[in-house]
Formats: sequence, C-alpha cells, structure tokens
Amino acid sequence: MRRMLVQFRNSSFRSYVRRHEKYVPILFFIGGFIFDMLTLGRIDRTYDLVMLCLHMTNLSFVLYLYNVVDDGKWKNTFLERFEEYFPLAIQFFFGALSSAYVIYFSRSVSLSKTVSFFLILVALLVANEFLKQRISNKYLQFSVYFFLNFTFFTFMIPVAISKMSPKLFYISGGISLLCTLTLIILIYFLSPSTRSEIRLGRLLSIILSIYAVINVFYYFRLIPPVPLALDQGIVAHYVEKTGNDYTVTYEKNDSFIFWRNHRLKFVFNPNENVYIYSSIFAPTNLEQSIIHRWKWFNEKTSEWELIEDIGYEIIGGRDEGYRGYTYKSNIWAGEWKVEVITNEELVLGVIDFEISIDESLEPIQLVERKF
Repeated sequence: MRRMLVQFRNSSFRSYVRRHEKYVPILFFIGGFIFDMLTLGRIDRTYDLVMLCLHMTNLSFVLYLYNVVDDGKWKNTFLERFEEYFPLAIQFFFGALSSAYVIYFSRSVSLSKTVSFFLILVALLVANEFLKQRISNKYLQFSVYFFLNFTFFTFMIPVAISKMSPKLFYISGGISLLCTLTLIILIYFLSPSTRSEIRLGRLLSIILSIYAVINVFYYFRLIPPVPLALDQGIVAHYVEKTGNDYTVTYEKNDSFIFWRNHRLKFVFNPNENVYIYSSIFAPTNLEQSIIHRWKWFNEKTSEWELIEDIGYEIIGGRDEGYRGYTYKSNIWAGEWKVEVITNEELVLGVIDFEISIDESLEPIQLVERKF
C-alpha cells in the first residue's frame, strides 16, 4: 500500500496537474457534468438517489478536509499526499451536483414563470468555471455549497416520503440551513486559519440572505415544482382513452419546430371540443393534484383572463408520466394558454395556442398518436 501511495505521489498525473494547474479544474468540472449527464435518469431511481447522496456527502467531507489544510491538520498523515487534489474534488462535486439539478429542473421549467430560477442554475454552472481561481474564497465556496445543499434537500425529502407541500419545502430548507451552518461553525472553530481569513458574522449573513432569496422565489412561485415534471403538453382535437392507451388527435407541427408537438394555430369547429392532453412525471407513489388553468388574452385590456380551472389527481411511478386531459366546448377566437400547475399554483408548464374559427378551414397535418 505504501509503495502504491509513493507511486501515486510521483505519478505522471500529479505532474500533469502541476503543469496545467490553470486548466485542470475546468476538466474536473466538465468530467462531473458529463458523468451525471450520462448516468442520471429518473430522480426516484435508486442509482440516481445514491449518486446524489454520495456527491453531497463527499462534497461536505472534502470541504472540511480542504479548509483545515492550512492548519497542518493532515501533516504527516496519508492525506497530506492528496492535499493538492482537494480543490479538484470540490470542483468535480460542484459541477456534478449543479449539472444534475439543471438536468432535472430543465424537464419541468416553464419559460413563462420559473425561467429565472433555472437561469440561476445555469449561471451557477458558468460561475463554477471560475472557481478554479476563487476556490480559496471561503465566502463564495460556502455560498455555492449552501445553494446546492438547499436544492439537494428540496429534491430528496419529497422523493423519500412521496409527498409535496409548501410546509415540506420550508422544512427541507430548514434542514439544509442547519446542515450548512453546522459545517461552517465546525470548520470555523477547528481551523485557526479560517478564523483569520473570514468574519463569521459576514459569512452567516450571506448564507441567511441566500436562504431568504430562495424562499422569496418559492413564495412568488418562481421555483419549478421538482420532482414533478411536465413530459408532454398538447392541444388536441380529440383525446380518447382505450384500455391503457390515450389516443390523441392533433395538428402536427412542422418538423423543424422540434420543441413543440402541436401547431400554435388551432382550427376550431364550433361543434367540437378543445382538448388539452398532458403527461406529468412524478416519483413513485407521489400523489398530487394537478390543475389545467385555461386563460384567454383579452386584446381590449391587454391582459390574460382566467376562464376556468379544471383539476385531476395524479399518482407517480410511470416512466413516461401520468397521463390526463381536460377539455372545453365554450371556446372563442383569440390567443389561449393553459397553465399546468399544482394546487399550490407552482407552474409545471404552459401550453400556448391560438383559436381560429372558420368553418371553411380544415385542420392541417392532423395525426393520431398513442401515449
């Protein structure tokens, strides 16, 4: 074992890290991103849960190891040989966790309301590139850690107990805050170098400010309701459930518009209904009320008017999402949108369309698709 450690200490890898000290952290960040991109799938899958827990646990452990290095804590121990790799490990776990959250959030984000929180996550990925130069900044280091830790618990606790609610979100945030403060205070009192480098009051103020901002985002419904995710949202001419299949008849969009299945302009016949089909991914056994909020744009007032809320219950577990639909017959011309929301009015997605009423027109590229 000792021989292996000596070989590692004098290895070409160590030489490479020292020669390319400026760029190696980027490679570790990219490595973490690619690792999660290739391996993560369902948020309630055992592998995903284990990997995210390992990422978070290892990040906490390495943060402690790194922040007491300047105190000679690991001098004359086997960890001394690996001290220069601690920042790289932090970079890897920061990248892996933030990219995992972007992957999950991007499935459920609604560009109309929750994009601001999604952009924070994307900005975190970009900012993470610069941590190679700022990783020793403990204020930044623990701020990023707390943000990722907060997001981690708001993912994990609903999945673990198969339940979502505002109360549970605040509990998750409180647990995250407690864990982060415990780690910070532990390092602060065990590390003289940390005490000389930072002001504890200032760091705690930053952490509490981040905590407050996230809760404000949640209060104003600017955070996607992960672990729920809208997989499909289609405006259709007809939806029929036969056995375990849903047959959806809708106007197919042009092939180059890959991000939306249906055409925005909906040719409406007054003798028909307008259907909204949605499939929503939810972790196994999670039960949740879903609402289709139908809105119409009033050109006279330049405002969206709430027409009707139609709800139904979902139970998680299906890979392609829990399927359901609502419909209306009392429809008039103009711009419409249906917000797919939870009981707490957190937005899963928005389905836009424009009603054209003209009996001389026929639906374009009408297709039937089974889900």
